Amino acid sequence: MSDTAKDRGRTGDGTRAVRAGLPEPVKHEPTLPGPVFAAHFHLPGEVTGPYSYGRDDNPTWTLLERAIGELEAPGRDDVETLVFASGMAAISAVLFSQLRAGDVVVLPSDGYQVLPLVRTQLEAYGVEVRTAPTGGDAQLEVLDGARLLWIESPSNPGLDVCDIRRLVAAAHAQGALVAVDNTLATPLGQHPLELGADFSVASGTKQLTGHGDVLLGYVAGRDTETMAAVRRWRKIVGAISGPMEAWLAHRSLATLQLRVERQNATALALAEALKQRPEVSGLRYPGLPDDPSHRTASQQMRRYGCVVSFTLPTGARAERFLEALRLVEDATSFGGVRSTAERRRRWGGDAVPEGFIRMSVGAEDPEDLIADVLRALDESGSSAE
Repeated sequence: MSDTAKDRGRTGDGTRAVRAGLPEPVKHEPTLPGPVFAAHFHLPGEVTGPYSYGRDDNPTWTLLERAIGELEAPGRDDVETLVFASGMAAISAVLFSQLRAGDVVVLPSDGYQVLPLVRTQLEAYGVEVRTAPTGGDAQLEVLDGARLLWIESPSNPGLDVCDIRRLVAAAHAQGALVAVDNTLATPLGQHPLELGADFSVASGTKQLTGHGDVLLGYVAGRDTETMAAVRRWRKIVGAISGPMEAWLAHRSLATLQLRVERQNATALALAEALKQRPEVSGLRYPGLPDDPSHRTASQQMRRYGCVVSFTLPTGARAERFLEALRLVEDATSFGGVRSTAERRRRWGGDAVPEGFIRMSVGAEDPEDLIADVLRALDESGSSAE
């Protein structure tokens, strides 16, 4: 390990986030160079340099990839990170680069809503897909003979947590690879590679960049061969991030620790307030001491995320609640500085009650946000069903 990598590993999260991926300082040059817009590069003679064509690599990607790698695996210099055009592009790159016809993959049955579409495509290619819930480490029950185990912990939107170390050990014992979707936790909340996973995959659209203005994904891993396959898939499919998006993402990383600390603290305070409401059921937040996932989460997570989920008595009640909110946007993403919430059953893909709400806590003043939520609950309960 290089001395620079060791120094990065010793710094705190805030310092690391602010300085991650920055190039060595050059007099009269910006500390974070602007985006490099280039489809091709000067390339006389033999191809020996790092940049040749815009679908293969870009200097702006390089800095961002270095930065994410420093956050995903502090103090290590053996981690490779690849950025993609979206979180789904990153997910697809791992699955389709590692699986072949006849292979078995285990997916979470309660994970990201688009995974069923991925399942259909995998099965069309001759891959056997098995599913099991995240909670209770249930994926262990269908792991036999698998080539790849896909973990989403905490799960989205139900916020269940599995014992990642336990699942990784079981998978590796039979020669299976393990990928962990780290979107909800972020690298400041959880380090899947340190927990033994082969891949840490995430949507950078969410809390990593945090402003709701960038579509981005990434894959981080340590094994040269498997990451080469992921890189090759990116090149073949062309699922690349634009330079401007990559630069915006890197710029946004500087405030990641500030945003995460504020949003996580407010999420816990909101969850505590919601516990007191009789119309709220099924409240989940891994940071709550009495949450079913808290014990496992506290053993592998450093922060518990900004998402709180709960259920109101009916779909109509949930819709009235959302309409009554003033500081919370009705939107389908999460992790941004502006709080969002939605009734998940409107999409039809999640096995949740009609009144199920997924709320992403933003960076508003905690007392203002909580007051808005409690007021909306009061107002939404005044109408007859």
